[in-house]
Amino acid sequence: MSFKDQVVRLADKVGGAAKTIHDRKIVVTRMANQLQANNIQIKDIQFLKSKHIENYIQSRMEIDGISKRTAQNELACIRSILRESGHSKLADSERLSNSSLGTGGASRDGTKTAISNEMFRERLSVIDKIDRGVALCMKLERLLGLRGEEAVQSSKSLGTWLRALKKGDKIRVVFGTKGGRPRDTHLVHVERAKEVIQVAMKHVNKNGGWLINRPDLQTAMNRYSYVLRSNGFTGQNSPHSMRYAYAHDRYNAYLKEGFSPQESLAMTSMDLGHGDGRGTYVKQVYLK
Repeated sequence: MSFKDQVVRLADKVGGAAKTIHDRKIVVTRMANQLQANNIQIKDIQFLKSKHIENYIQSRMEIDGISKRTAQNELACIRSILRESGHSKLADSERLSNSSLGTGGASRDGTKTAISNEMFRERLSVIDKIDRGVALCMKLERLLGLRGEEAVQSSKSLGTWLRALKKGDKIRVVFGTKGGRPRDTHLVHVERAKEVIQVAMKHVNKNGGWLINRPDLQTAMNRYSYVLRSNGFTGQNSPHSMRYAYAHDRYNAYLKEGFSPQESLAMTSMDLGHGDGRGTYVKQVYLK
């Protein structure tokens, strides 16, 4: 087994949500490719040294221009496979700390914005003609505050969600959640959500149980990401901007219901799946 194959296998073994695993594989594959391009022959991860990782991160920041926040995330991916391989001493070494590598002190302020209703409608009309399943996932992500993977996997929960909304204003998100943690999410536009869910259910019944016509979750995720990014969902208006728009709606709705700003932030955070202690984070990132 080559070094690249080994680190990709470890990236999968660490576990997590499908998107997390997918992103982790991209990072370690990129690192392996860089080592190979620099003619550094490593046959086993046990021979990976701190200088190799230092050079990789420095190259990513200086040549590729990634932010400190992205560098921190890539370091976290690399540390995770090191620990999975039993190489914890290297993963936790001072040389690979954020401060030593110059990736510390990154701001947590959001760099993306909530997509406007006008822009959402414009892009939806284009994408609906390209792939109806992707368009339905977009609507669910925007109205229900879902992450991309949660929207793609929502076909498993549509019937349950519809029954729940007929009784109230919240749903339980189970599949595709970060860390596998289910959450209850309160909606703002309940009637619109019901309509979208009913249309999605009909589409799923005609499409072999999937919203996106692909044979497995990973290829469905790849299709979703490709179509969105090919049609303007990049930069500040990344695919996540639809979830940001939901967060704005939900926060403002709580304020109108008479809750204090602090309470509204805490409850919005819980609706997003971050817990009641992440209100400041939601304000910095989602409501910027």
